[in-house]
Amino acid sequence: MNRTKTSYFSLGLIGGVLLTVFAFSLLSNGRSESGSDSQTKVLKLSHALDQSHPVHLAMEFMRDRLAEKSGGLVVIEIFPNGQLGTETETIEQVQRGVLAMVKASVAPMEAFTPEMGVFGLPYLFRDEDHFWKVLNGPIGKELLALGNPIGLHGLMFYESGSRSFYTIDKPILTPDDLDSRKIRVMRSKMSMDMISQMGGSPTPIPFGELYTALQQGMVDGAENNAPSFETSRHYEVAKHYSLDEHCRIPDIVLFSQSIWESLAPHERAWVQEAADASVAYQRELWRVETQNSLARLQENGVTVYRPNKEPFLEKMAPMYERFEGSSIGSLVERIREVR
Repeated sequence: MNRTKTSYFSLGLIGGVLLTVFAFSLLSNGRSESGSDSQTKVLKLSHALDQSHPVHLAMEFMRDRLAEKSGGLVVIEIFPNGQLGTETETIEQVQRGVLAMVKASVAPMEAFTPEMGVFGLPYLFRDEDHFWKVLNGPIGKELLALGNPIGLHGLMFYESGSRSFYTIDKPILTPDDLDSRKIRVMRSKMSMDMISQMGGSPTPIPFGELYTALQQGMVDGAENNAPSFETSRHYEVAKHYSLDEHCRIPDIVLFSQSIWESLAPHERAWVQEAADASVAYQRELWRVETQNSLARLQENGVTVYRPNKEPFLEKMAPMYERFEGSSIGSLVERIREVR
């Protein structure tokens, strides 16, 4: 292909991409797919997980419930597997009103609302019951609303279980086992600080690139919940799973604030009702799938360990001391008081 043809091809490709983004933006803003007065509003929802994941199944439940409630007038179109970009990229698209909704881990939200970093503090929640009392109470509602001024309307939280370490060559049984080891983390300052505090080398890598990074030895391991470890097939490379359960970082579904405000009050009610119903559905799915995932991981040759958490807790104490007197420190105190 000569240079002139290459230039025309490049211009055509760029033009096509711009037209696609423009059309995508129109649909994401709830514009009609037909020219009639009875407009169908299409809300595009992006996430990075596999279609067999409990979170994806819950979003399908939300999609179906919303279609039923709205009589098909407001519909959700789901784009899984990171088709529309990384979590940070799609959060920014939602912020700009290019994309209607995104499911993300709370961890990348630190870059947008720093208080969300509280979820990255290890061993903050006593157990699952304590965790959900916080999310369903005043603190959870305040955290969902934090992004409103910057264009991010928090719709609801999803269960994401507890995060534990999985590694290629040897298990993590004490904090010393992390010494100088490269551990993939989300792009979160709190997550990186946690690994550093334990003596490891935090390595932020997009989730979609992690399998290759493990396979090629770019990292020694990662940390995540059992369903994500299984559905990503990372167990094909990493055969040690240490259930230290250091963090409970929920998933969050964010709605573009500008698109949310463009919906009629009854349409917002439909969306919120469908979202809330999907949370209960997803929590039960998650409970069952976590048990099944652990069983399937072991069937596929993964050794599951349950290390003593006390040495990890002691190692993490300086992280909490650094936040005394700050907004995150205040949140920690309030969370610990929840009974």
